[in-house]
Amino acid sequence: MDMLTVQAIQDAGLADWRKLAQRLHARFLVASFADGLKFLTAIGETCAAAGTQPDVRVGATFVDVALASPDAVYRDPDGVEYVFPSVTQRDVELARRISAIAGSHEVQADPAGVVQLEIAIDTADPEKIGPFWAAVLTGSTDAMHGVDVGDPTDRVPNLWFQRTDPHETPRQRFHLDLWLPPEVAHTRIEAALAAGGTITSDAEAPAFTVLADPDGNKVCICTTESR
Repeated sequence: MDMLTVQAIQDAGLADWRKLAQRLHARFLVASFADGLKFLTAIGETCAAAGTQPDVRVGATFVDVALASPDAVYRDPDGVEYVFPSVTQRDVELARRISAIAGSHEVQADPAGVVQLEIAIDTADPEKIGPFWAAVLTGSTDAMHGVDVGDPTDRVPNLWFQRTDPHETPRQRFHLDLWLPPEVAHTRIEAALAAGGTITSDAEAPAFTVLADPDGNKVCICTTESR
């Protein structure tokens, strides 16, 4: 199925869900681990009937659910097709069903509570260093798709390569990409500034804002807005 645009996902009106980097994310609040397992069982039955396997995490007070289609199709401006995990209409429909299950279980969503961390490497040659990182992080060079390395079992965060002009060390090569719901990003940035950070670039805000710690180490606060 075709990968949905950010605008199409926003137009779907999924109040409980937020699109972060690749997937739809939702956090549902539960009273206990046992209640979380009951809710998860109901979700599992619905997902099995739909032939989909979501990524889930259950804690004492929450159930996190992430949805993406592994066979999503993206077409670049030249018409070349790429297949990699992303959100499709199938995921939007399943998200609606899961929200309905949450309602029947009297489980409340916490859309501001979702978060995703990515790691980025600045490099002029992703094709040269990418296979190494794919092999190191996942055990297989097959985990590299385009400029991204994604572990299919979610053992490690996603790693992606940001293309730069050739440069000499010691320019910082690693930085963190922290994906947040749009309504949370500003508060998080303000908290970082109050803790001694600085904004080094907000030219692309709200898509991303670059912050630095007092030593100059950088992190990007990312949202799906203006993408």
